[in-house]
Amino acid sequence: MIARIWRGAVLGADSDAYAEYMQRTGVADYAATDGNCGVWMLRREVGGLTEVVMFTLWDSLDAVRNFAGDAYETARFYPEDDRFLVERDLVATHYTVIADRPLSRHVPSNS
Repeated sequence: MIARIWRGAVLGADSDAYAEYMQRTGVADYAATDGNCGVWMLRREVGGLTEVVMFTLWDSLDAVRNFAGDAYETARFYPEDDRFLVERDLVATHYTVIADRPLSRHVPSNS
């Protein structure tokens, strides 16, 4: 399994609009690609910016190439990204997943 990670930032005032835009574009695109095992969009406030990290899991590097092309480390952008992004990584990083132990979901107790 391969983890693909990309980072960018938007103005804090644009964070909700960008998240909605990414749901329609990037998240949908990732999820529709054969070999994708999951998509997580993470964000945090840093000063006046909202940092965004796209974390995706893939069956293999071939599946990543299926999504990103032969130059799979090159970041993939969408039509309105220039409107939102004030910072962006031009490459995505890839890691081989060597441990995979999903936790069961549960509600923490109040004790």
